[in-house]
Amino acid sequence: MKNTLKKAGYNKVQKQMNDVFLQFTAKLVFFIIIMFSFNLFFAGHYTPGGGFVGGLLAAAALILLVIAYDRKTLENMVPIDFRLVITIGLLFAAGIPTLSFLFGTPFFTHQHTYVEIPVFGEVALHSAVLFDIGVFLTVAATALLIIVLVGEADE
Repeated sequence: MKNTLKKAGYNKVQKQMNDVFLQFTAKLVFFIIIMFSFNLFFAGHYTPGGGFVGGLLAAAALILLVIAYDRKTLENMVPIDFRLVITIGLLFAAGIPTLSFLFGTPFFTHQHTYVEIPVFGEVALHSAVLFDIGVFLTVAATALLIIVLVGEADE
């Protein structure tokens, strides 16, 4: 916004008062959206939701920070290479069904086991959760990378 105003001839572009409110609200709403994103991710195995919707909401939360601050601030707050996250997500999303296939079961047949976690006790672990982690990471990083690249094109 400030770059656009400077290009239009407004040399003295000062920080607007509503930037403070937007930045404060963005920090608060960011955590609400991220928590809801994780809720949709974990509820997605038994109810509507899952990796895709959770990834989109996680990307939306980070895009909110880009709108409130800027790209450089987001890079300082979340120093993650999105291309690497996309690669890891694709490895999970394609690797889990492939491993299942290599062990002699049909391609998308999910397996499950029970894991003992000290605080929670016995917890079911499904291979579908690992697949959804891959989808979550891929969707979130791709959406964020697209927005950042489009934003760089304006500058």
